[in-house]
Amino acid sequence: MINDKTILITGGTGSFGNTIVKKLLSDYQPKEIVVFSRDEKKQFDMRNKFDDTRLKFIIGDVREREKVFRTMRGIDLVFHAAALKQVPTCEFFPMVAIKI
Repeated sequence: MINDKTILITGGTGSFGNTIVKKLLSDYQPKEIVVFSRDEKKQFDMRNKFDDTRLKFIIGDVREREKVFRTMRGIDLVFHAAALKQVPTCEFFPMVAIKI
C-alpha cells in the first residue's frame, strides 16, 4: 500500500511529520515523500537530518487552497498533520487560526 507510492505529509516538519517520515523511510519503500510546511528552517534541518533523495520539500500553508491542490497532483497518499496546536495562540489570533 505504501511501497512505490508518492506520499504527501502536510505539516510535515512537525513532531508527527518527522516521526512518520522516519518510519516511512526505514520500514517502507515510498517512491517519493513530499513534505509540505510553512517553516523553511525546519525543512532545512529535516533535509539535512534525513539526507534522502526521495524527500521533496514544498513551502506552503494548508490554508492556501490552490497551493494545496497544486501540490496534491500526482500524490497517492496524504497524511494531513498540519494544525495550529496551541489553543492560546488561536485564542489571541482567531482570524489567523481560521483563515480560509
